[in-house]
Amino acid sequence: MKLFGRWVAVILLIVGLSAGVSPVRAQDCAAESRQDAGLMTADAVLARPAGVVATVAGFAMYLISSPFSALGGNSEEAWQSLVASPANYTFKRPLGHFECTQPVQADVKHHGHIPKGR
Repeated sequence: MKLFGRWVAVILLIVGLSAGVSPVRAQDCAAESRQDAGLMTADAVLARPAGVVATVAGFAMYLISSPFSALGGNSEEAWQSLVASPANYTFKRPLGHFECTQPVQADVKHHGHIPKGR
C-alpha cells in the first residue's frame, strides 16, 4: 500500500510540475542536421524517460478527466493534449532535437473529431 501511495505522489508531482508548461509549436525537423553527442545523451538518459512518465501520467489524467471531457464534448482535444502530444514528443522526435517536434493534429473541430486526410 505504501508503494501505491508513492506512485500516486510521483504522478501528482509530475502533473503539477508540468501543468504550467505550454505546448511547443511544430518545426521542420529536416532543417537541422547537426548531431551533438551531448544533446543526444541527455535526450536518451533524461528527456525520453521523462517523456514516458509524462505519457503515462497524461493517460492517467485522461482516464480521470474523461467523463468530464465527454460531457464537455472535447474528448479528442483532451486525448491530444494529455496523451498524444507527450507520446509524439517522446517516440517520434529525432534523438537530440529538443526544439523539434512532429506535427500534432491541432485541427480538432467543435464536434471533437479530427478531419480525415490530415
